[in-house]
Amino acid sequence: MKKTLCSALTTALVVGAASTTFAASNPFSDVPADHWAYDAVSQLAADGVIDGYGDSTFKGNRNITRYEMAQMVAKAMAKNTSGADKALVDKLAAEFAAELNNLGVRVANLERNADMVKWNGKLEYTAVHTNVEDLGEDMDGKNSKNNLKFRLEPSAEVNNHWHVNARLDADTNAKTDAGDDGNVKLKRIWAQGDYKNFQVKLGKFASMNSDSFADTEFSGAEVSFGKNVKGIIGAGRLKLSNTAAANGHGVAQNAGHDWADGYYVGGGVTGMNRTASYQYVGVEGKASKLFGGLYYHRLSSESFKTNKYTNDADTDNFNLIAVKAAYRFNKNVAVNGFYANNRNADYFNKAASLEVDYKGAQRENRGTWGAWLAYRHLGAWGMVASTYDVIQPNEKGWELGANYTFVKNVVGTLRYGDVKMLDDNGNGNNSKGKRFFGRVEFFF
Repeated sequence: MKKTLCSALTTALVVGAASTTFAASNPFSDVPADHWAYDAVSQLAADGVIDGYGDSTFKGNRNITRYEMAQMVAKAMAKNTSGADKALVDKLAAEFAAELNNLGVRVANLERNADMVKWNGKLEYTAVHTNVEDLGEDMDGKNSKNNLKFRLEPSAEVNNHWHVNARLDADTNAKTDAGDDGNVKLKRIWAQGDYKNFQVKLGKFASMNSDSFADTEFSGAEVSFGKNVKGIIGAGRLKLSNTAAANGHGVAQNAGHDWADGYYVGGGVTGMNRTASYQYVGVEGKASKLFGGLYYHRLSSESFKTNKYTNDADTDNFNLIAVKAAYRFNKNVAVNGFYANNRNADYFNKAASLEVDYKGAQRENRGTWGAWLAYRHLGAWGMVASTYDVIQPNEKGWELGANYTFVKNVVGTLRYGDVKMLDDNGNGNNSKGKRFFGRVEFFF
């Protein structure tokens, strides 16, 4: 009896231990349908790094096992990829390290742990020279600026779906080294949850349309859903000093355009030190070579109460409606543009851009280059915040630019702008000039 009981307990312990070990790297455990690995493998398949089961599929819509996933990752690891594809392969290798070890592909524990926190960043030097007749009251004659920026962007994995991300910038005036330049500022910090066809952001992060007419950070929340057709909703608070209206020539700098309630003081708009309630919603879609989107941005602040720019002096709203589109003719040539209109402004209320691109510098690949030609019309009240370096808010004109990768992760950019100031009706006035822009970026 004692012998039988002892044998039973021993068997139970062995089976229990085996079950625990097996569960840790069970080759027959399906990868959940909303796991990020599916999108990663799909991207690698699209790039030709892996081929799924040989027919570029996952056998219909069924989930694949961790063991099957590891087999594909092992094949990808054997191809010695580079750049963005290598980063995906490394992340997949860390996730499926146990299964890869069972296949005889060793992945060090140190590599797996290091994958939990990643640091990216860059050092950039920017020089801007403006040769003007009269582009703003403080820019007559010639004006030059030189700036050094050091940026760090850490990303820490919380679990399979959530990451915490941040951006830290330190700027210094390379021309004068004056003032308190060089102080590190926390520009962005947010938690991001990535699910299948669904994403959540919480914290301080880039606004929707940050690649064109809303290039700024705000504090709040965003939810996006869909893949080929995507809906985006965001809400929070935005610092008005970061907006195009606060920085556009002829708005914050021209005493003829007073702000109500004493907000305009001594050549600057003190009301712009306030924050605004900020909401946006958008829908965008892509099909083959075509991309398009429809967007709405709304800001609300007492700083908008002014007779000069709004239809109603009592309104505190800023309502912007915009459309954006892009089309890629082939692997070398593409065109993109946007048009935005502020329904609450009488002046400087429209913004638009049309750009033709040829190729483009790839920072991972030495010798790659690109060039573009663009026409921009940037009314300061027709934008949330501008992303453009040569044609600035309340200006219009042609831009010609090019970029080149000198060596891996070192990219140079040149831009030239033939610039005209906008008058109240959005036409070019007698103020005009030429602006030259150069930048060298070292990525790491």
